[in-house]
Amino acid sequence: MAPTNSFDNNLKKLEEIANLLSQDDLSLEKGIKLFKEGMKIIAKCKTQLQKAKDEVETYLQSKENEA
Repeated sequence: MAPTNSFDNNLKKLEEIANLLSQDDLSLEKGIKLFKEGMKIIAKCKTQLQKAKDEVETYLQSKENEA
């Protein structure tokens, strides 16, 4: 099972938040809370993507040095 903070789980949570934010009967307070939660998740996703990018670049550089 994937950890709760996995990139895929974070994307699913963002989809849920986007769906909730699109509801017509959403209160302002709930909307702001969901927006803040979504922004925190986006920050986590950016960090995860940067880490993955760095790992790929490091791997590719090590392969270039082996050649």
